Amino acid sequence: MNTTRQGAAVDARGIGVEGPRGWAFRGIDISAEPGALIAVQGSSGSGRTCLLLALTGRMRITAGEATVAGLPLPKRIGTVRSRTAIAHVPGVVELEPALTVAEHLKEQALLGHRFQGLSASLPWGRRQKEATRARIDAALAVVGLDPASLVKGLRTAVRDLERIEALRLSVALGIMHGPQLLAVDDVDLKLSAAERAEAWELLRGVTRTGITVVAAGSEAPADAVLVRTTPAPAAADTAAADTIAAPAAKTPEAPAAKPAAGKTPATDAPGAAGTSTESATHTGTDEEEAADAFAETGRA
Repeated sequence: MNTTRQGAAVDARGIGVEGPRGWAFRGIDISAEPGALIAVQGSSGSGRTCLLLALTGRMRITAGEATVAGLPLPKRIGTVRSRTAIAHVPGVVELEPALTVAEHLKEQALLGHRFQGLSASLPWGRRQKEATRARIDAALAVVGLDPASLVKGLRTAVRDLERIEALRLSVALGIMHGPQLLAVDDVDLKLSAAERAEAWELLRGVTRTGITVVAAGSEAPADAVLVRTTPAPAAADTAAADTIAAPAAKTPEAPAAKPAAGKTPATDAPGAAGTSTESATHTGTDEEEAADAFAETGRA
């Protein structure tokens, strides 16, 4: 694994992806240095997965401007795709439950040689096999996956892995050929609090090799570059909501005082029930939006 290549700087201004059903996401700004950990947060249906695919050249942005590793999107989408990798993205890149850890690693090594134009040299010689073995060992070391700790070592089937182990394997496959940027979806899905902390530490370890990591999860660590696909509540809206929720303080009234006929106390603050423009545009699930965006722009 090439750990000397510089990670990808990411700069985005107002980017978005629009499909037949509306916006998958829009109005996203990102500014991150090479080797940064970028955490994407947002509610279900807010386009987190689509954003990961757009930043790695797998989905074409339809609004705004962005550069990844200095390459403009969508103009250089093919080059961006070749310099990035994705891991743990349901429906796009998934582990095969019936295959073993060794089979996944071997397959990824073969694909890497094919993409690098080395297929003509197969069958491999001793030197090539040693280089491949070293690349696999390096990737496993970065993600902290020790084959000896698995039930059947490298012969362990994916369906027998713990969720955190499967995540480590997915990330190892993603970084095996030294991408400048790695995108990881659902980092902390169905993990305990301890495992969530372990998962984010795993990704920090990847950034220490120089690779930029952009990951979607429910709880972003404090040291990450935070990107929201769901707008945070405005301060005024929060204050209005607090005013409505808190009971009004009671004051003494004169014995004869009565409410005016036909009038009732106000119970709603103006605009308290309003919804954001972005949330109103999402009518389907994550999967529907991703499918629509692919259909509209073409899956790269």
